[in-house]
Formats: sequence, structure tokens, C-alpha cells
Amino acid sequence: MQNEDPLNGRIRQILSSRRRISERKMFGGVCFMINGNMCVGTWKGSLIVRLDKKNHDETLAEPHTRPADMNGRTMKGWALVEPAGIESENDLTAWVDRATTFAESLPPK
Repeated sequence: MQNEDPLNGRIRQILSSRRRISERKMFGGVCFMINGNMCVGTWKGSLIVRLDKKNHDETLAEPHTRPADMNGRTMKGWALVEPAGIESENDLTAWVDRATTFAESLPPK
């Protein structure tokens, strides 16, 4: 893809050993899905993560996170992790693993 966000490649590398991964253009970026469930994505250099709605406030209290607001309203259960929070491979992997664990807990679509 021309002008692709380098973050997409980093995420692909982390997810390369997982099964049932698909990609879809969404939110003006790329969304990675597991078993048909949205998991993580990219948006303007930030990472979008899908996590349990029960922990929404705790997630947003973590460093470098803010509400996911792509359409004018906050998407509960989603957070944007700003570039500073995913600079290291360890930090990015931790976020992707958390979102993957949650997506894998959902029924397949």
C-alpha cells in the first residue's frame, strides 16, 4: 500500500503467528480482526485497541491513552493509544496482546 502507516507493519509482525486474522480498511486506517471481531487498528499514527467495556475507565487512566472518538462520540470499550505509548516493541506488543486476548474471548462472527 502506498503511504501506508508503518504501524500497520509492526502490528502485522506481532500478529503473524496468530490464526484467523484479517484486515479491513476502516476509520481512515486499517483494522485487524480476529475471528471476524475487531481487535486493533491504526488511526493517524495512533493505535486503536478494543478491550472489555467493563474496564473502559481504567484503560483511559493509563499513560498515553485517550477516548476513541472517530465519529464525534466516544466508543466505549475502545481506546486510542498515542504514538508515545507504543514507541517500543514491548509496549506495542503488550497493547496488541491485550486486545487480541479480548477479541479471542468473543464468539466468532
